[in-house]
Amino acid sequence: MTNGLIGKKLGMTQVYDAEGRLIPVTVIEAGPCRVAQVKTRDRHGYEAVQLTFEEVPERKLTRAELGHLKTVQVAPSRQLKEFKKVGDAQVGQVIRTDLFQKGERVDVEGISKGKGFQGVMKRHHYRGGPETHGSMFHRAPGSIGSSSFPSRVWKNKTLPGQMGNVRVTVQGLRVVEARPDENLLFVSGAVPGATGGVVVVRRSKKGSKG
Repeated sequence: MTNGLIGKKLGMTQVYDAEGRLIPVTVIEAGPCRVAQVKTRDRHGYEAVQLTFEEVPERKLTRAELGHLKTVQVAPSRQLKEFKKVGDAQVGQVIRTDLFQKGERVDVEGISKGKGFQGVMKRHHYRGGPETHGSMFHRAPGSIGSSSFPSRVWKNKTLPGQMGNVRVTVQGLRVVEARPDENLLFVSGAVPGATGGVVVVRRSKKGSKG
């Protein structure tokens, strides 16, 4: 087996728990994922399980991808990712959302929404300058501290640039409900990315239940 699944974010909704509390949840189409390869320490130097997700026509894959999947007789799939190996796993095995139990904590990884080129006030929460009384300094970053030394701009300065469209992991989300028959997973709170984006759900590193 493994410690995670590949899925697709379907959107957000609200559900009531056993105590009548309203909980915002994200619905994830998690799996079914098929095992395409089992890596061993003797042959590959480490242990892992490679999963596939989202079957597609052969024409949408490269020859290298098709050759890899045909070797193990797995249907052409768009997504391939490696996960930690937990216990035994066999090539061709199908893993569904019953991998997770209600109340379990998971980490969800995805690509955040891209927001384009943004200035320092939106991107880094700068305060900005005065808005009135003839000030010519409003939303600019201001001095960046480059003088005769080091005569250049230091790396990692908080300057304008591309915002979003990066890999983000939200940790410790609680599994509210798992529906293996429908391949649906309900997790509390929000997860990165837009509706339809690919996400990776793993057992949380910081706790199991609570």
